[in-house]
Amino acid sequence: MAALNRWFFGPVPLARVAVFRIAAYLFIPLDLLVLRPLGSQHASATALYKPLIVAELLHLPRPTPWLIVAVTWTLIPLALAAAALAPSGRWQRVLGTAIFLLYFEQLLISFSFGKVDHDRIAYVVALAVLPTVAGARWRSSGSAESAAWALRCVQLAVVATYFLSAFAKLRFGGVEWVNSATLVRAVMRRGTGVGRLLLDYPWTLHWAQWGIMLMELVSPVVLFLRGRWRYAAVGVLTAFHLMVFATITIMFWPHVLCLLFAFLPTERLVRNGAADAAGSAAPALVGGQDAHRGAAGEPMPVVGDEPVHPVGQPPEGRDAQEQPQG
Repeated sequence: MAALNRWFFGPVPLARVAVFRIAAYLFIPLDLLVLRPLGSQHASATALYKPLIVAELLHLPRPTPWLIVAVTWTLIPLALAAAALAPSGRWQRVLGTAIFLLYFEQLLISFSFGKVDHDRIAYVVALAVLPTVAGARWRSSGSAESAAWALRCVQLAVVATYFLSAFAKLRFGGVEWVNSATLVRAVMRRGTGVGRLLLDYPWTLHWAQWGIMLMELVSPVVLFLRGRWRYAAVGVLTAFHLMVFATITIMFWPHVLCLLFAFLPTERLVRNGAADAAGSAAPALVGGQDAHRGAAGEPMPVVGDEPVHPVGQPPEGRDAQEQPQG
């Protein structure tokens, strides 16, 4: 139980959450206006509307053109305001909660017309948990357990997206899914120039299916990787999505956003500049990792990074014995 608590609540920099908030909220206008616009024509196509089970349980009203327009054009300014206020941390709980509820309603409307995109599982979780972290500011130098809990929830959702995708393949397609022509069919339907080149070498698509299945089944390992191994795993997963986009123009935009901002130390993008502006030195780097100061002035390790030691104090064990005596 103690190990689980350390894994879930080991302090994480508050600045990482602030950076995540900016990226998450700026994605909403891009999503609603460019990637997945929800036109009023959906509301008039009553024959196609079949509410999801969640919408039925919540007794949500049948969407109308006015409801769709109201939800969309309320979300966009709220998201821009939340992104603008993220560096200061003001009004994040109020704005974040409103954004989550409105975006969730927007998704339920969109998905009730016949297509459910699983690339938004982690993103919805992110919108739900990011407002719970108090005091997360762009220039924050401290760490908090609440930040760790929020990011862990997003990480679990990211990994669940991969693992449950493999489970669905095996459930509906069976083991033969990896030996089928699924990718060949996908390239023939919507392949790019790069994808169509692979049709001349069908064995590459066959083995790609085995690679996808293996990657999705072992994806939970990334939760326990640290340092460079974690960065390498995130790089492999990101490269996979870029390759899919290059071959069949399918891209999990919100999922990749959560993958990058939940697993990587993105606070380093702003920390050095903030420290210079304040006229103070950047946090000490010990073994290539950040050392965050606790209440007693001692360094605090960041979840997923290598252990750190107080400056001037040798590490315990073998390394301590190698320190010069006298």
